[in-house]
Parts: sequence; structure tokens; C-alpha cells
Amino acid sequence: MKQGIHPQYMKATVTCACGESFETGSTKEEIRVEICSKCHPFITGKQRIVDTGGQVEKFQKRLKKAEK
Repeated sequence: MKQGIHPQYMKATVTCACGESFETGSTKEEIRVEICSKCHPFITGKQRIVDTGGQVEKFQKRLKKAEK
């Protein structure tokens, strides 16, 4: 491997929106995520609406418009 071209690999703290945090290895010191293994709907069995970029609101507007 060439020297000096690879990023520094360090311990990173991953923090979820639910408050869960854990350590892993990464090139960044801190990572923030919206869904982790503690709150993921597939693992917990509970449905959770995840709004990415207002897609839920857009869908609800189209649904109301289609009902009229």
C-alpha cells in the first residue's frame, strides 16, 4: 500500500436519533444516524414512519387530493 494516501482510521461514536450510541471503527470521529438496530422496525416489529425529505407529507397530500 502507498503511504500517506489513506485516511486515518479511528474509533467512532455512532449516535442514533432514539438516543442509542455505540463505538465502531471509521474514518470519521462521530456518526449520526436516524435508525439503529435498537429502533429498526424490522427488528423490533413496531411500525415507524420515517420521513425522508418530506415524502410522507407529499404522499398524504396526494392521498387527500385523490379522495376528493
